[in-house]
Amino acid sequence: MASRAEAADTAGRRDWRDVARDAADLALLGILLTLAAAPLFTAAAAAGTASAAVHDWTRTGSWPSARTTLRRFGRSVLPGVPVSLLALAVAGLLAADLAALATGRVPGGAPALAVTALVTVGLTGYAGLVVVEVGGCRRWRAAARRAARACLDAPTRWAALSGVTALAGLLAVLVTPVAVPILAGYTVAALHAVAGRRPVLAHPELP
Repeated sequence: MASRAEAADTAGRRDWRDVARDAADLALLGILLTLAAAPLFTAAAAAGTASAAVHDWTRTGSWPSARTTLRRFGRSVLPGVPVSLLALAVAGLLAADLAALATGRVPGGAPALAVTALVTVGLTGYAGLVVVEVGGCRRWRAAARRAARACLDAPTRWAALSGVTALAGLLAVLVTPVAVPILAGYTVAALHAVAGRRPVLAHPELP
């Protein structure tokens, strides 16, 4: 993956080739993320490692080396297993609830379906911010606490992050399945872009 700093021309401007290079880098990131998360219990480790790579890229203009990325992934596999299982369980329960409401197998109708869908979108936005925080070299528990505080302090930012995840989910349904891994890389970058507008030291007392 190329460095954005090296890609800038003498005037400090970026042209279409730099944009194309960034797009290719993010597509590759999404493919690697998907492959690493394929066993499912490594999903959290894969997401955290991809987030850390985007964190480095957005702040230094360079991607981390393959050795650094592999080391990060290896160290985060075991701590990420409970997170992966929890995320899969919550996702499964929400999906089953939405399906039951949509097909009328449980009472509630359209209002209950709308509320459940809204809760689901909000949770995915929160989860997206947790992934961003983990990319900043935080542990999952600390990242979850910091993300929760940030969502409460800046609900509009939370809504924006939820919009990113909702749009990504919609696109994942609409695009061809082979393009879904590519979409994953763009989604991580979009989450970082939105979350990056939040003051970094909003709560310096949190670890």
